[in-house]
Amino acid sequence: MEFFVYETRQTVVAKQRPIVIITSNNEKELPDAFLRRCFFHYIRFPDRETMEKIVLSHYPDLKQDLAREALNIFFQIRDVPGLKKKPATSELLDWLKLLMVEDLPLDVLRSRDTHVVIPPLHGALLKNEQDVHLFERLAFLARRGS
Repeated sequence: MEFFVYETRQTVVAKQRPIVIITSNNEKELPDAFLRRCFFHYIRFPDRETMEKIVLSHYPDLKQDLAREALNIFFQIRDVPGLKKKPATSELLDWLKLLMVEDLPLDVLRSRDTHVVIPPLHGALLKNEQDVHLFERLAFLARRGS
């Protein structure tokens, strides 16, 4: 119910029993002994409508066409089987920021060219080498099939 702050040399004492909220993105397993003392609440990944609201709250001036195309690509990538790490909300927001800064033509995102399977500035969305290689293989297979 209290802790010492070394920098200020003061002890902080709780007036009421604190509630501690701990979040996890499941990157590491938490110990069972710790989890037994927790109340678990799972938050489902946002659906498209909710994600649109999240995006617009961060980028209210985002062009609707860009938002629509970027969300299409984002959710298509999330549906690719075999991804080690599906892009999440933070990756989408980072990618959108890059797309806005680079001011790429919308046609680049709308392209249905089977030779271009990896989206522009994909480093914001795909966070490990295995997933980039997966997309490169998909691009290779798409080229062979066309």
